[in-house]
Amino acid sequence: MQSMNYLTLSFFIFTISAAMAQSPSPRDTGISFGVFPTGRLNAITDVPGVRVGQISKIEAPDVCTGVTAILPHGENLFENKVPAGLFIGNGFGKLTAISQIEELGNLETPILLTNTLSVPTAADALIDYSIDRNPGLRSVNPVVGETNDGYLNAIADRRLTKADFTAALERADTGIVAQGCVGAGTGTICFGWKGGIGTSSRKLPEQLGGYTVGVLVQTNFGGNLQIAGVPVGEELGAYAFRDQLESSDGSCMIVVATDAPLLARNLKRLAKRAFMGLAKAGGIASNGSGDYVIAFSNYQENLIHPSRGIKTDTYTELPNDAVTPLFMATIEATEEAIINSLWFATTTTSNGRTIEALPQLKVLEIMRKYNRINRHE
Repeated sequence: MQSMNYLTLSFFIFTISAAMAQSPSPRDTGISFGVFPTGRLNAITDVPGVRVGQISKIEAPDVCTGVTAILPHGENLFENKVPAGLFIGNGFGKLTAISQIEELGNLETPILLTNTLSVPTAADALIDYSIDRNPGLRSVNPVVGETNDGYLNAIADRRLTKADFTAALERADTGIVAQGCVGAGTGTICFGWKGGIGTSSRKLPEQLGGYTVGVLVQTNFGGNLQIAGVPVGEELGAYAFRDQLESSDGSCMIVVATDAPLLARNLKRLAKRAFMGLAKAGGIASNGSGDYVIAFSNYQENLIHPSRGIKTDTYTELPNDAVTPLFMATIEATEEAIINSLWFATTTTSNGRTIEALPQLKVLEIMRKYNRINRHE
């Protein structure tokens, strides 16, 4: 038993170390995505107050899964709900609290991302988390999204526990976000290569409001990979329908955060634009794909108390004419986050199968062929 525990721990440490010791990003190599600058970390945590926590569970020979937690701010979320909007690209998935987000336009729990069959366990953990912070609580709407990692993970064994989800929530922090084969992306596949967790951000110039938009994705879908407009999937000979129709199925969870003063209506519009970023990366939202976008704003003056409503007597929302830069920022950050999820992922063997990492050197050759390397980077 001791040797098995050591083996399990070794796999865990190796994976986390590989994820944290990240190679240069696509942006570092000269690949650019759009025109707006990134935030300091180029991550969803560039939005002030947003926290991310992750747990990767890797146990030889067939457990390869995990948890990613996104907290909109550091306060009691049930007492300080955030306005939110939702967009469903293709609804073959299991996202909880859909009706509440649509009807009430807010989030009252953190967002947990995980594998398909662990959604009930995650929801149970979120209920405990909320009750612990709100004694006497009688109702809560836990928000859990998923993708199916059953190719690399013995998903039916449901090895993730409530303690794993609680740990991800408790370790959530505002700093660097690990990408690739970590958290809810530990066992995912994207465009036929190893997918995972990816993140990116955009900082608007002051003349456009100075707001930040951050995006985090859990990629597990198919299509025809494109990077900054270059048909990388075709060049590599790997794209949807090349071998079989089923290879394009999968799912993608996208979380968009901003500090811009937006309420539910315009956040839903923001969520729709994130899906345009998925399309730019080559995603096709196949019949068997569960593609969801949740967008929220943690602008402090618009936080919602369950009985008192908006914190202040009046609330602030940008006029419609002012949200176009946020739309563009969302599209750019989503596209880059998806590519980052692939770029930082490593070749993974589990459950008797191996999924190769995106071949970075070949991709860079293709990008040079199309003259898409920025020499100033």
